Amino acid sequence: MKATAELQIIPIGSSISVRQEITRVVALLQKYDFIVETHASGTNIEGELGEILAAVEKIHNVLHHDGCARLISYLKVETRTDKIPTLAGKQL
Repeated sequence: MKATAELQIIPIGSSISVRQEITRVVALLQKYDFIVETHASGTNIEGELGEILAAVEKIHNVLHHDGCARLISYLKVETRTDKIPTLAGKQL
């Protein structure tokens, strides 16, 4: 099932800057067959729902393995039955 999503990952306890962790998140997302659009507070994703959910789990596993003790993720997902959701269809 195709989906669009907005993902926000918040590493806690690392340091004031989380650039390194977020750069790692974007690199992990780009390994999937997703359309990825980053913005100031998160990342928009277009792809298969199962792969999006698997990617979030992978991100948590990798960042924890890399030493991040605590992560909070906010994930908003949209699926539709009347048409295929796309990020391009969301632009005003």
